[in-house]
Amino acid sequence: MDASAAAVTLAGAGKTYDDGTLALRGVDLAVTAGEFVVLLGPSGCGKTTLLRLVAGLVAPSQGTIAWWGAPHPPRDAARRLAMVFQAPTLMPWARVRANVRLPLDLAHVPRAEADARADAALAGVGLADAAHKRPHELSGGMQMRVAIARALAVRPALLLLDEPFGALDEFTRHRLDDELLTLWRTHALTVLFVTHGIQEAVYLATRVVVLAARPGRIIADVPIDFAAPREPALRGTPAFAAYCARLSALVANASAETSA
Repeated sequence: MDASAAAVTLAGAGKTYDDGTLALRGVDLAVTAGEFVVLLGPSGCGKTTLLRLVAGLVAPSQGTIAWWGAPHPPRDAARRLAMVFQAPTLMPWARVRANVRLPLDLAHVPRAEADARADAALAGVGLADAAHKRPHELSGGMQMRVAIARALAVRPALLLLDEPFGALDEFTRHRLDDELLTLWRTHALTVLFVTHGIQEAVYLATRVVVLAARPGRIIADVPIDFAAPREPALRGTPAFAAYCARLSALVANASAETSA
């Protein structure tokens, strides 16, 4: 893959923490603009560490990372990135609009523009009527949609999500998966998404990257060849089951390598 055409490129990237833990080693990965790439693997394989490297929250101990060909996270409006964490991390005392507006306030965006962008982001996730509520008045799924709206308010080109729906029930998770795919298409996003769910990975991804642990490394990169838009009925097809079976075997191998 041409690195200059990639939203983010990791070359030989590794991360060793201060306590000596080798979380990642020798990761080569390029994510092209417009892709929806899912990171899959057993617990402890470094998926979150990889995502945090891409977000610029931690620096690699080995190797390099480039964002749109540059050696530092982007700051220009056309190439922003945003991250959604496992928990919504909302300010409980603030109303929903203020939570969504927070990154814009920190960037000193004028208040009228920030409010308009926050309201548009909320409308995009189906929460236009929740702007004046507080987080405790919302369900878990609605709180996560607020967190996604907050990320979308900065108009990112690269959206990073770390198991955002893992704590939700299956029905809600499926619905939010569909909403996320719609947002991906509508906003022409590039997405890097972490999950433990094999079915979720197959349903969402254009590519699934499988990691094994000790140390974390890529053991498979599987293109998922389904046309858009993807509909819920896809989950019941033989092709979907075949991808799930293939990835299940890869994750099982990754787990065996972890315990070896």
